[in-house]
Amino acid sequence: MNEETRTLFLWLAELADELGLDFDLDEDGVHAVLDLARDAAHQVTRPAAPLTTFMVGVAVGRGASVGATAAAATQLALTRGETGPAAGA
Repeated sequence: MNEETRTLFLWLAELADELGLDFDLDEDGVHAVLDLARDAAHQVTRPAAPLTTFMVGVAVGRGASVGATAAAATQLALTRGETGPAAGA
């Protein structure tokens, strides 16, 4: 594990503790969320990245899996990037 990754995981553990979360985001989950943020920023609009990951987090808090929810949101962002903004957006 490189220093940047180590710092990230220490931060996530500290943040989870501060927020009272009993949740451990594994390396696969971290990559899924980071990839989602990238795709939302590039395929939708830059401000979509944090808001999209927030919405995925809400879904996960309601019981959805990180991987499946991030994959669904990523697919939507990539599809939107292929077709342009949705009608009326």
